[in-house]
Amino acid sequence: MQIKAGWLDEARQVPTKNFNQRPKGFDISLIVIHCISLPPDVFNTPYVDDLFTFTLDKNKHPYFENIYNLELSTHLFIKRDGLITQYVSFLDRAYHAGVSNYQGRERCNDFSIGIELEGSVTQAYTDIQYHKLKAVIELLQKTYIDIKDNIATHSQIAPGRKNDPGPYFDFNRIFNKE
Repeated sequence: MQIKAGWLDEARQVPTKNFNQRPKGFDISLIVIHCISLPPDVFNTPYVDDLFTFTLDKNKHPYFENIYNLELSTHLFIKRDGLITQYVSFLDRAYHAGVSNYQGRERCNDFSIGIELEGSVTQAYTDIQYHKLKAVIELLQKTYIDIKDNIATHSQIAPGRKNDPGPYFDFNRIFNKE
């Protein structure tokens, strides 16, 4: 696995228009872990791609009526079977963190990489997801050394507003040897 010009070579690439350039002077120094499933608690659908590429059809499910027009994106999405999809170059700013703060720094999208896990706050993640997430994090740490150990969950950077990846996410699995 390698990063070439901001793109993970082993990832399925589905570029989106939902991104922009990072502000000048902002180095990549944080990884934010999220979870998503569309509809909620339903896995292996095409709707996450649709949401992040701004093509979600609001008529496909009642839940989509409230989210179809949101301009959201993430850098990576790791499905339950381990398939990795990349929507935004690591060099660019994805729209994943929203109103956020990490160690006194606001607007985490400016300096972070967002990684979504296919999942829910009500269920455990798969072994292959942890394996892929750990491998990606190690590569990002080697490539963007300002990241070091700056890894947070969405709930940590947006407390009270977000609760993902939830209580079933085991942070220790990405730091310990498998």
